[in-house]
Amino acid sequence: MPNILLTLGLSLLLCGEAWFGYRISTLSSQQQEIKTDYSVSNNITFGILSVDQWREKMAAVVDEKVNQFNMTAWQKKELQKKVAKQLNTLVDKAVAEVNKPQKSIGGKLKKLAFNAVVDPEEIKAEVPNFAATIVDKINRPASKKRLKGIVNTKIDQLKKETFDNTEPASVTVKRHIYKKYHVASTAAFEKTINVQLSNIRKLMYIYTFGMIGCVLLALCLWLLLKKQVRLHTVLYILSLLFAFVLLLVGITSTIIEVDARIQSLNFTLLGEKLAFKNQVLFFQSKSITGIIKSLVGQPKPDAVLVGILILLFVIVLPVLRMMGKGILIWGREKYAENKLVRFLALDLGKWDMADVMVVGIAMTYIGLNGILQSQLSDLNIKEELLSTVTQNNSSLQPGYYIFIAYVAYVSVLSLILKRIKPIEV
Repeated sequence: MPNILLTLGLSLLLCGEAWFGYRISTLSSQQQEIKTDYSVSNNITFGILSVDQWREKMAAVVDEKVNQFNMTAWQKKELQKKVAKQLNTLVDKAVAEVNKPQKSIGGKLKKLAFNAVVDPEEIKAEVPNFAATIVDKINRPASKKRLKGIVNTKIDQLKKETFDNTEPASVTVKRHIYKKYHVASTAAFEKTINVQLSNIRKLMYIYTFGMIGCVLLALCLWLLLKKQVRLHTVLYILSLLFAFVLLLVGITSTIIEVDARIQSLNFTLLGEKLAFKNQVLFFQSKSITGIIKSLVGQPKPDAVLVGILILLFVIVLPVLRMMGKGILIWGREKYAENKLVRFLALDLGKWDMADVMVVGIAMTYIGLNGILQSQLSDLNIKEELLSTVTQNNSSLQPGYYIFIAYVAYVSVLSLILKRIKPIEV
């Protein structure tokens, strides 16, 4: 009866741990998919490095300036001066052209008539009035509308001559991603993504604490039942299943994210600011199994070798080690002296590199974080016409902490194994 009750109680606790682990893996995959879509949509290739984006933003600024243009009193005065100067120049050129030496009788008669009838000084005296009239006509609503239309037509023509009329890749990509998330604008997409990621992050940590809590409760039973020798076999076998679930979730969930982005870039053009927000420079999200797949999938033999070694020492050997411990405890006298079982249960620990993987991931994160922080800080610019702000969102994910929990838990189980009687290890 105690064995049955213990089995039922631990089975329920194991189911709870497995459910928490399943939810963590599911949410981890969702988070990776959402962040990947976000990084594609906001990739720097489709933003700051896109000629199409710069063309659209600059054209919008020029169009706005043209449509809002109105002459001030000072500008009208200056324009009138320039028009008057041009008119005076035209008068001087016309007089000089007529007064050139003429060889023909007709030319000489025209020159004589012009000098008899036309007084250049009288014409120049009227130039300010002519200039004022021209400026007034330019500033009439109908004239300004025609001038703005001419300028806008020239701008559109320049755009067509400089770029083809095909749809930019960024528009195609964003349309596909926006449809996936049922949004129609960048603002709605940003809001939806932030809300979803915030909810996923909260749930993942809640489930992580729940999963680790189940494991701690299982360990507490060892303290309560340390004198109940007849229950140790069932307790240890089920404890190994807890470790297996931890390992499975730890290697399949995301352990590290590398996210470097330009948070904002502001550029001043014609007094107006062109802004780019959340431009993703680099994004990668990996689990241990994801790292192995990436390494094995590469054409380089050394990368394939590293992937195989990680698979062997971080996944295969730990599983064999747990199986050996289970057989050793369950078989007792029958398998207690079996060399293969004892090797798997007791001697294989020196080849188990899960703890090394924990340290390696931590050192990788520290190194990458330091490099990114240093490189991104060089991109920070604060000038009058140009300013940029970078952001490093790299982080360790719940999968890493679950993997740490697995390493710590199996270490405790190894110590427990050495104290279980009557097996001498």
